Amino acid sequence: MNALRAFEAAARHESFKAAAEELSVTPAAVGHQIRTLEDYLGVELFTRLNRSVELTDRARRVLPGLTAAFDSMVDTLAILDDPDESHVINVSTVPSFAVKWLIPRLERFNRSYPDYDVRISASVDLADFRRDHIDCSIRFGRGIYPGLKVWKILDDTILPAASPSLLEQQGPAESPADLARFALVHDDSLRFDPMTPDWRAWLTAAGVDDIVDWRRGAHFSFADHALQAAIDGVGIVLARRSIAEQDIADGRLVPLFATEQPLTMSYWFATVPEKAEQPRIVAFRDWMLAEAAEERGVTHGG
Repeated sequence: MNALRAFEAAARHESFKAAAEELSVTPAAVGHQIRTLEDYLGVELFTRLNRSVELTDRARRVLPGLTAAFDSMVDTLAILDDPDESHVINVSTVPSFAVKWLIPRLERFNRSYPDYDVRISASVDLADFRRDHIDCSIRFGRGIYPGLKVWKILDDTILPAASPSLLEQQGPAESPADLARFALVHDDSLRFDPMTPDWRAWLTAAGVDDIVDWRRGAHFSFADHALQAAIDGVGIVLARRSIAEQDIADGRLVPLFATEQPLTMSYWFATVPEKAEQPRIVAFRDWMLAEAAEERGVTHGG
């Protein structure tokens, strides 16, 4: 069993080192277990290269079944943790959405559904629904998630925003050219999407890239950190409306220039097909759809 587990992890990562980190053993131990398995089966499972390993064709064919078998065992043993988790909703999402959108609204869900307990797992990594015991996930993307059932929760836009105190100190920003007087705050969390404008693209589209130096200012890897920096007067942020909505409504941030640019990506509710119609999942999904619809001033029709 240990040898099979070592092979499955190494095959999934195509790396003995990554498998060793996952299993909390040394790479040498992983290599030993796999050699033992190869000797037992009489089959070569990996081609050893200078600085990496590569699955053989025969090993690649058996990997999906072996992974499914381990996932099934994990799911079965999870029953021992709580024999009845029909009241629990395990939700995976990115930290900025959890902090700025989901958590501030969660009390309303608790009032409407007091019999359910929501457990939020916030991470920038995509969750493995079965391995990580996730019931549903809120993902920011284009809705293409093979093997999952998805519903669009929220479209998004991007807009410049500043704290009222910063504008009081340095004067109003009445046109994009006025940004030359301010520091810029950069949200680097969406660098993976070339269609999402950063300050450089936004200033170019506004025709002021020769006036405003887009290279200036502080950079943040999380969107909520960039928003907090803008709230604290560090500079003007190019904010996503979805996570800046409450700060704008409460007056901590002020939108500038009355222009918003739609993004190509949206927030999506995703779950595995076998859970899509479970009452707890339906309740949480429909509540999120209703919350998003209310925020945009429309009526959710189901």
